[in-house]
Amino acid sequence: MATTPTSPSTPSGTGGTTLFLAEALRGFRTTGAIAPSGRRLAAALAAPLRERGAGAWNVLEVGGGTGAVTRELMPLLGAGSRLDVVEANARFAARLRELTAHEAERVQVHHTFVEDLDTGRSYDVIVSGLPFTNFEPEQVDAIMSRYLELLHPGGALTYFAYTGTRALRSAVSSRAETARHRAVEEVLAGYQARYDAGYTRVWANLPPARVWRLVAPAES
Repeated sequence: MATTPTSPSTPSGTGGTTLFLAEALRGFRTTGAIAPSGRRLAAALAAPLRERGAGAWNVLEVGGGTGAVTRELMPLLGAGSRLDVVEANARFAARLRELTAHEAERVQVHHTFVEDLDTGRSYDVIVSGLPFTNFEPEQVDAIMSRYLELLHPGGALTYFAYTGTRALRSAVSSRAETARHRAVEEVLAGYQARYDAGYTRVWANLPPARVWRLVAPAES
């Protein structure tokens, strides 16, 4: 994760995949993947909003990238709904603003980190596209805690993790990196155990992924 958001310098009309690959080459730890999320992965991440059907929902997407999941979420926004998209990468944020310009009344792009987001809203659905395995365990814990603070009681959080990458990371990473990756998985496992987690496998993605869903405790 970068320490400070930077100013955009993306030419208008840059293709989403081309931009994503360029940013991946600039900083893989921040981008976290070699390609944007595939359509089936995006659909799985957006499933809690789709299942809610018609209604005025507050939705938060974190790590919008070049908009693969944003495109999936926008058609699901009913009357009175609101989508806030958080993106720390300036070039991605500029791309997202172009993508959502026709939905400016319902969709707002925030060039910031989720820890610093202050919209005054809580959310029915949060969709996270952050590359957790590229972060420090303490960062992951802070972000997940922030998500749970922002969720309405009974609200849903989805996030993904690539499958089959642990062995590859172990083979090419240092012992310290392998230990960091394992510690991140342990942090996420703790949240999965506490918040009624279930998951869906998405094989038709590069690489294949597992989409986790956590549910905030309902009010007693």
